[in-house]
Amino acid sequence: MTGTEGDVEGSVEGVGGGVPRRTAVGGYLEPIRAGGALLWREGAGGTEVVLIRRPDRGDWTLPKGKLKNREHTIVGAVREVREETGLTPLLGRRLPPQRYLKDGWPKQVEWWAATPADPGGGIDYPPNEEVELVEWVRAEEARDRLTYDHDVQVVDNFLAGPATTFPVILLRHLSAGEKRTWNGEDLLRPLDRAGRADALALSRLLGAYGRPRVVTSAAARCTESVLPYTVEFDAPTHTERAFTVHQPSAGSSAAGGPSHSVEEARKAFAQILAEGRPTVVCTHGELVPHLMAEALTQLDAPFTQQLGLRKGSFWVVHVASRGGGLAAVERHAVRA
Repeated sequence: MTGTEGDVEGSVEGVGGGVPRRTAVGGYLEPIRAGGALLWREGAGGTEVVLIRRPDRGDWTLPKGKLKNREHTIVGAVREVREETGLTPLLGRRLPPQRYLKDGWPKQVEWWAATPADPGGGIDYPPNEEVELVEWVRAEEARDRLTYDHDVQVVDNFLAGPATTFPVILLRHLSAGEKRTWNGEDLLRPLDRAGRADALALSRLLGAYGRPRVVTSAAARCTESVLPYTVEFDAPTHTERAFTVHQPSAGSSAAGGPSHSVEEARKAFAQILAEGRPTVVCTHGELVPHLMAEALTQLDAPFTQQLGLRKGSFWVVHVASRGGGLAAVERHAVRA
């Protein structure tokens, strides 16, 4: 282990002589954004993780890389791991990010625990100028072999929590125009152009977590939000009345405002949590805060002050497969 890639805190190479100098003292430097995953499996000798060796630096590190312009963090992390290992990661629980200096500039790497999509497959990765070796290494040995302290911290963070988890993804439907401009039956209000485009992007994000089933509101804007994902990944899906908010149409004899039961929705969501299956729940903004509150209550976790979601955003609640405790929570928008 040798620190953080040879960088000096708060310095860059000086002009004409290469002497490090302080820069932006007391200020902010927008970090380089990167993503990666700690690939793990249970081997004969215990937990193993994937390490890579880079020939240009002669170091051992974890698979990660810089995000492309406007690339979603999830997409970038999956892409980088696949490019550097030949293995497709299925994302598990989110791990704490690592922030350090790279050539004097801050770099922030977002991390996930992950398992290979093909758990029985070996590593068949041809050496190249960026990565010359990819190996499964026992976690304890990996801590000693890794070159950088921040990579060791990623391994330690993984080992500190549950390895096996399942995600429950709570999605607020995508953009469907404005209620006041829709004259038809509210349940039939479809996605607008932006929502349809985002539905295609959403498919890649949900697919990064494997092949979770879908339980969705019966409203068209919800079923259409998850349709590309269910088709592309052949994910089982069904509608749930408890997650459906029905706005009575103009001239309807129904009295009052939107029709839904918070109590029934929370009960249905609690059942999903108890079943222990990876699941996407697509519903409406009115119900999202109540469902997140139910999840945090069931998992005996503290509440965040921001339970709600904007359209096209989702919570991922990672639950420990053994014991059912909260393993991690992350929130994303479909658009990076």
